[in-house]
Amino acid sequence: MVILLVGKSLKKLETSQGCSGYPSQITTYKVKSVGFANLSDVAGLYMIGNNFSGSIPPQLFHLPLLQYLFLDGNSLSGEVPEEIGNLSRLQWLSLSGNRFSDGMLLSVLSLKGLEFLDLSDNDLSMEIPTEIGNLPKISTLALSDNRLTGGIPSSMQKLSKLEKLFLQNNLLTGEIPSWLFDFKGLMSLHLGGNRLIWNNSVKIAPNPSLGLLSLKSCGLVGEIPKWISTQTNLYFLDLSKNNLQGAFPQWFLEMPLEYLFLSSNEFTGSLPPGLFSRLELTVLALSRNNFSGELPKNIGDPTSLSILTLSENNFSGPIPQFLIEARSLQLLDLSRNRFSGPFPVFHPEVRLAYIDFSSNDFSGEVPTTFPKKTIYLALGGNKFSGGLPLNLTNLSNLERLELQDNNLTGELPNFLSQISTLQVLNLRNNSFQGLIPESIFNLSNLRILDVSSNNLTGEIPKESRNLVGIVRAQNSPSSILPTIDVGNSYNWSSEQVTIGLEIEDLIVNWKNSKQGISSNNLIMYTLLDLSNNQLSGQIPASLGALKALKLLNISRNKLSGKIPTSFGDLENIETLDLSHNKLSGSIPLTLTKLQQLTILDVSNNQLTGRIPDGGQMGTMVLDPNYFANNSGLCGMQIDVSCPEDEPPPPTKPRENDNKEPWFLWEGVWIGYPVGLLLAIGIMFLTGYFTLPPPSNRRHRPHRPIRRWN
Repeated sequence: MVILLVGKSLKKLETSQGCSGYPSQITTYKVKSVGFANLSDVAGLYMIGNNFSGSIPPQLFHLPLLQYLFLDGNSLSGEVPEEIGNLSRLQWLSLSGNRFSDGMLLSVLSLKGLEFLDLSDNDLSMEIPTEIGNLPKISTLALSDNRLTGGIPSSMQKLSKLEKLFLQNNLLTGEIPSWLFDFKGLMSLHLGGNRLIWNNSVKIAPNPSLGLLSLKSCGLVGEIPKWISTQTNLYFLDLSKNNLQGAFPQWFLEMPLEYLFLSSNEFTGSLPPGLFSRLELTVLALSRNNFSGELPKNIGDPTSLSILTLSENNFSGPIPQFLIEARSLQLLDLSRNRFSGPFPVFHPEVRLAYIDFSSNDFSGEVPTTFPKKTIYLALGGNKFSGGLPLNLTNLSNLERLELQDNNLTGELPNFLSQISTLQVLNLRNNSFQGLIPESIFNLSNLRILDVSSNNLTGEIPKESRNLVGIVRAQNSPSSILPTIDVGNSYNWSSEQVTIGLEIEDLIVNWKNSKQGISSNNLIMYTLLDLSNNQLSGQIPASLGALKALKLLNISRNKLSGKIPTSFGDLENIETLDLSHNKLSGSIPLTLTKLQQLTILDVSNNQLTGRIPDGGQMGTMVLDPNYFANNSGLCGMQIDVSCPEDEPPPPTKPRENDNKEPWFLWEGVWIGYPVGLLLAIGIMFLTGYFTLPPPSNRRHRPHRPIRRWN
């Protein structure tokens, strides 16, 4: 038999362990490119993770002896032709991690000889077709991580040989059918991450063959169903995100559990003694419950424990030293509890890489001893005081350091620049003072820097171009996002379950409110927050080089000068907060180029001129409060007209047209009678009209008129 391996696929097949069902004699080839015309004797074809795109070549469906076809982890899409029915001998078909849509599922249901079908992580968005019941030989069916809707079809009851069913992380609805537990050989059942509902009144008695069971977010209420205690082979149990109540079941200690997820429920009480000595646990996730009390000293030695998450409970007291010294422990999350007492001393050589003790009651100076492999260190929300210890430079793998919301003092040390792997540095809300060291801006991997709400003074460092992680977007995966694989690798006969480990969200001031950025999304965000300090001077134009920056907050300082025109180069910026400073000048027109900008806050400055209204500035919703207390600003955003928008004054008439005549006839008609009356009145007053006294009757001699010669 010929097994063909292409590109980045497996270099070696181990037939003795993983390839159950394969013949013992297999000839393998590894080639970089292949045509299918002359490969009629190929029985197995593996093209995994080669970044192939487009549709499946139709020639592939003319390989009459093909039994095993693996095309996982590519970018294949499109419809599958009817010729797929020619692959009558096909037993295993794995197309996970591609972009196939609904047509693919309908096409492959014609392959009656399939024993293994994996279409997980594609673009399926239909209801599960009833024809799914026409695969009589199917033992493994994986349709997880799609957008499948509707209920679980009853036709699946006909899949009598079903051993492993993966339907998690879809949009399935309705009641979980009880007949799912009637399959005699069922070993793995994953239904979590849907909208399915468990009927708590249904009595079931499944065969004790289950090894993996996930009923995450399935509406379970009350106590954990007792039938689970009958599953004597159960090593993986996920009941998280339900409404389960009561104490930690003692019967768990009698089961072979290795992976136990009970997070986001309403469990109460304390953890039982002997927990780790009775169970060979690899993962124990109990976050977001109401557990309380101290961790029992006789809880046992967690020799196999890799992950322990107890966050958001009411645990108190000291942390047992034996827990810190667990050699296999990789992630320890005790955040948001009431742990106190002496801070544990970590052995430098343990494997612990993810440590979250934030939001507890630890005090004193920042501890100096941590494992050398530490990647994630979160100590925020405690009562630590003093300065930052030099020993932090020994953590050569440290990517995320969170010490926010403590009582730390002193200056920001230059030695922080020696932790070259840092991606997240959060020192918000402490009492640091002095200058921001320019050396911090040499951390080329830094993506998030938050030193807000301290007492920092001086100018913003001018050379920000060395912040390469913020200058250009980086899509490379980060080890801040841990996962763990359950079981062996695909073995071609058993499953691989990858668990995304939960890490506390990074709380930032995002878009004028405190928001949490999950670790899953952290790689997509870049942030620089220097707000609420005493920084002065001008804003460096070099900040405009941080092209990948999503949020820039330098508000509530004493910055002066103009807003740099280079801010128009912040092509990914979503929030720009420059409020509560002493900035002057106008808002640069270059900001209209910022297509991602949704919040611009320049309130409480001394800005003048027109608010730009073109480009993004004309389309995004602008709150007038973001421009308040700038007496010289104008524009439609604040409903204040600019001087150049005022209507022009009326044209001044010619001088002759405006000159009043010196004589008006209207005055004659008014003035003549008024003057006449005034004259008569004056004459009366002066006696002009007084009559002479009456004369006597004697005739007076007439005086002759004297003439002048």
